[in-house]
Amino acid sequence: MGKKDPRVDAYIARSAEFARPILKHLRSRVHDACPGVVENIKWGVPQFEYQGPMCGMAAFKAHCMFGFWKGALLREGSETTQRRRIDSMADLPSDAALRRAIKEAAALNEAGVKVSRGARPKPPVEVPPYMLAAIRKNKEAAAAFDALPPSHQREYVEWITEAKGEDTRQRRLDTAVAWIAEGKPRNWKYMPK
Repeated sequence: MGKKDPRVDAYIARSAEFARPILKHLRSRVHDACPGVVENIKWGVPQFEYQGPMCGMAAFKAHCMFGFWKGALLREGSETTQRRRIDSMADLPSDAALRRAIKEAAALNEAGVKVSRGARPKPPVEVPPYMLAAIRKNKEAAAAFDALPPSHQREYVEWITEAKGEDTRQRRLDTAVAWIAEGKPRNWKYMPK
């Protein structure tokens, strides 16, 4: 059996006047289509869970949002299933379309379907030739720099290339070579001891 959360009631009551009927409508449609849904507040906004996260809604100053966690996997159609902006009651999808999308989202959760979040690969670190030459002059620094993870290499590159003046760039480069030779990442001072 579904469960309503009094914090969602409070959220709706605190929302702008235009948003209250929209949020109440969405909430009732979610509970009608999926009687086992459980309400929760996450990230400060109402979420609906059914065997995992299913959908959520939020109210802002001039609009509301509603979306499905697995919206990209739903067949109902992008207008209903994707996160969408709702400015008034007229912007809501039809009750039938909303019901179909909610039922389909619940079925995906029941089946244990997961959304592939796929990591976005970062481009390889491009070390400026002058920096590479300075590092290669020091054998310890050269070996340590090659052993650093790409994120640490990128931090050093960004720190040096962001310097506005040539003297600052050279000072940072000298410091970086010394730190790298000691096997220290760029932000070693802030790491727990």
